[in-house]
This record gives sequence, structure tokens and C-alpha cells, in this order.
Amino acid sequence: MPLDRREFLTAGIAAFGAATVIPHAWSWAQGAPRPFRIDTHTHFSTPKLFDLATSRGVNQATLKDWTPEKMLKQMEEGSVATSILSVSDPGVHAGNDQAARALAREANEYAARVVRDYPGRFGFFAVLPLPDVEGSLKEAAYALDTLKADGIGVLSSYEGKYLGNPAFAPLMDELNRRNAVVYCHPYCAACGAQPALTDAQNRGVEFVFDTTRTILSLLQTATVERCPNISFIWSHGGGTVPFITSRLQGAGQKLSKGVMYELQRFYYDTAQAFNPYTLPSFKKMVPVSQILFGTDYPLGGGSAAIVSKGLLDNGGFTPAERRSIDRENALRLLPRLRA
Repeated sequence: MPLDRREFLTAGIAAFGAATVIPHAWSWAQGAPRPFRIDTHTHFSTPKLFDLATSRGVNQATLKDWTPEKMLKQMEEGSVATSILSVSDPGVHAGNDQAARALAREANEYAARVVRDYPGRFGFFAVLPLPDVEGSLKEAAYALDTLKADGIGVLSSYEGKYLGNPAFAPLMDELNRRNAVVYCHPYCAACGAQPALTDAQNRGVEFVFDTTRTILSLLQTATVERCPNISFIWSHGGGTVPFITSRLQGAGQKLSKGVMYELQRFYYDTAQAFNPYTLPSFKKMVPVSQILFGTDYPLGGGSAAIVSKGLLDNGGFTPAERRSIDRENALRLLPRLRA
């Protein structure tokens, strides 16, 4: 059996590279349908990540004592073949670059260990110690080249700076050179300035706004045109973007092909975007080829079974479109998973 998470961390992640990992095969019940969905928006944690989030006022009770075994049970119930793991807000940086670099390395090596222990069942988007750009460039190289991460996971903003900010240009340019997949999870930027907004509902509202703001920054600075090889994935159906597309047109002055061209090149996941009010606008703006199945599990977005039912009830998708959303679009973006 794989090492318990706490035992693994205690043993010392520095020894990870030399560790011998024995793959753990998760067997399906005899006669049960084989899971097929690819969930691109799921989260994991470690004791240090959980403690940092708690110290920053972020309540992640459902991530406490996270284990792959608990995750796999939910995956089986929702016919999920593979879950792509990532670190949620507030990331790994709490004011000290060196501490953030160490925590990012620890988290990424743990995620890579999970991927190795359960072949085919997990992937991961590597966390970076942003806003430390130098440290993030080094960690991105290590995560992609050595750990074979499926992509890079970032937050929508860091210390008030959105992803199109010139401070992040060196990182964006390097990720573009690497043709990287970049998954973005929102951050509650307003929570620091307005502590009263730290409750779950207000954080949820600010999340969607922060996603919209960072998309706007990438459009307005023409970062998306300068870095066309980055495949961006936006959480929660792109925040409020599907509802305010006309108001984003002014951000296209530096874009040779316009705002809608760039918006429709992005990928968007279905986490918390599958209800009967959000989904019609989301579907109208986003081509089916750019929609990825995502749940936000276990942070309250819904289980795979709930999200799937919401897409079925509210989406009006054809069976072929459902297959694309459930699996095929993710395989095109992350071809490693075909194996």
C-alpha cells in the first residue's frame, strides 16, 4: 500500500526523487462500468498547506486529512477515471519567498507521488511560489521537466497584481515557450482589503469577479496574443465573463483578432457553472470544444455525479457533446491521459 500522507511527509520529501514507488492499482467492482470522465478541477492538500490556509482565514475543512483513497471513492461514484489535482487559494506564499519555494516543492512532490501511486487515476497542475517570479520559473521547470506535471496551477491574482501584469511577463513568456497548460483558480483579492468579506458566500462572489479581472488583464495587455501557446483553463465557467462580454470589448484595442476570438480560445471548466441560470449563457459563449468537466471537489462545488446531472438537466447537450465535455476535450488538451 502507498505510504500514508503524513508518514510520507515526515519521512522527508527531499528523498522523493530517490524513492522507489510501487504503483497501486485501484480495481473496479466486477461488472461495474469503467469510469470515463476526466475531472480537471479537483483539489488536494497536505498538513502544511492546510495550516497555511487556516492561518490566512481560508476555511477548507473538507480538505483536512485529504487522502487519495477518499478521493477515489467519490470518483467511482461519479464515473471519474482521472482527477487532475491542484492547490486552491491562498496558494503557498505567505510573505516569505524561501518558505513559499519550499512549500511549493513539497506540495508538488507529494502530488507527483500520488500520480505515481495510482497510475491513470490522477494528474496534477503544479503550484508555484508566486508572486516570487524567479522562484516560480525554477519551480515550473522542475515540475514540468522532472515531475512531469500536466500543467501549471496559478491563482487569479497575487498581492493585487493580475496575471497580465508586467511583473509576471517573464513567467508567461516561459510558459508560452513550453506550450504549457495553465489552470487558474480564483483568489479573493478583496478579502485582504475588506476583512468582512471573508465569509464563504462573499468569498464566493469575489472569486468570480477576480477571475473576470484577471482575464481582463490578459486581454487588455495583449498577453494572450503575445503568448498564444499557453492553454488557459478558467475555473467556474470563467467567472462573470459569459455575462459581460459586451463590456469587455474595450479591452481588445491591442488584439489583432478581437476579444471574442481570444475568449473562445480559452478553456473553461464546469465547476459551479452547471445550474439552470449560469449554464445557458456559459454554453452560448463558449464552444463545446472548450468546455472541460470540473467539480471543485472536495471544496463544495459538487460531486461528479451532481455536476453530471446538472449538465444533463440544464445543458441541452447532445450525447456527442457530453462525451466531449466529459472526456475528449481534456484528452486533446492533456494527451498523456490517453495512455
